[in-house]
Amino acid sequence: MTITKKTPKNKSRPSTKATMVAREMPVFSMSGEKVGTVSLPESLFGAPWRADLVHQVTTAMQANARQNRAHTKNRAEVSGGGKKPWKQKGTGQARHGSSRSPIWRHGGITFGPRSERDYSEKLNRKMRIGALVSVLSRKAKDGEIIFIDALTFSAPKAVMAKSMLEKLAKGAAVADLATKTKNAALLALATYDTHTMKSFGNFRNIMTEEVRNLNPVDIMTHKYLIIEKPEVAFAALSARVKSK
Repeated sequence: MTITKKTPKNKSRPSTKATMVAREMPVFSMSGEKVGTVSLPESLFGAPWRADLVHQVTTAMQANARQNRAHTKNRAEVSGGGKKPWKQKGTGQARHGSSRSPIWRHGGITFGPRSERDYSEKLNRKMRIGALVSVLSRKAKDGEIIFIDALTFSAPKAVMAKSMLEKLAKGAAVADLATKTKNAALLALATYDTHTMKSFGNFRNIMTEEVRNLNPVDIMTHKYLIIEKPEVAFAALSARVKSK
């Protein structure tokens, strides 16, 4: 006889349906004024939230970026200890062959950290892109993505960058964008721009990156995602999604 277990009514199963997001999002200028709207592509901002996939990808990326510097010496690498401390028999003491044994002071380390240890994990392109789209969709759903038409700095000026952030925070009605002291926003540039990156270089709460290099770890580390030139950014992201 086969017994079928029924799922309790009070326990809901995780939904696999696509996350519904607003189709139209406002686009702001550097002065914080609304200059238009942009339609969010379903392929980039309509994916379901995959917590398991995002966790697996982010932990793997952090492991791949880990620098293994801790290194201890074993008994063969510690200097000294070439001479036998005392003769094998007749002293009444325990027998020892080297003063650099791990049980001796100044001896080698047993099972200590070694620099040759490899922490890297295999990460498929399809998994990486799937996690990226899932994180983008979640950010859009939570209203933590801000679009800006263009960023133009005639020269690296931190004062202008700070003023732009304050105006954008006021225009987008996100006050903590300008007041949050750590991991406030990730600024995704359409193309590499030296003046813009140097303008935000001394901001410890802002990180600048090209949109083609966006990854789930950086996006989730910061509360807001500011995307410059949305149409260009969507084209670059769509090209990455199609290549998986």
